[in-house]
Amino acid sequence: MAVLSSPNKDSAAYPFQSLFVPFPFVCFTLALATDIAYWQSGGNLMWQNFSSWLLFIGLVFGALGLLAGLVDLLRRRTRPLRPGFLPILLYLLVLAFALLNSLVHAGDGWTAVVPYGLLLSALTVVLSFFAAVTSARKYARLAWRI
Repeated sequence: MAVLSSPNKDSAAYPFQSLFVPFPFVCFTLALATDIAYWQSGGNLMWQNFSSWLLFIGLVFGALGLLAGLVDLLRRRTRPLRPGFLPILLYLLVLAFALLNSLVHAGDGWTAVVPYGLLLSALTVVLSFFAAVTSARKYARLAWRI
């Protein structure tokens, strides 16, 4: 039985941050969906609570992603897969807007979600999309050797 392994020790290792970074994007997108559900349901507090918890979970995994990214900066084998400056900046902006959104959602009643919480959720999701697109462009160039 043959074991297939790369003799090249300089091949890229899997970055740790890739394990944690998708979770905030999913949580922030679902927070937008629950904010819209809160707005359309006429203020059912269940949706506000869902949004608050999703924002919290997204921020926790975002912080873990930042810590894992710092660990990846120290690893020489993850150098080819490191994101560029723009995706990192956008990711930090996403987390900053999500933190502000979480503070807005900490309020009581209708004004905790509509209009500012809903606007911040939408802005967070749009920034998340741009962060994912700018990050994916580098990985596509690496995969296709462009």
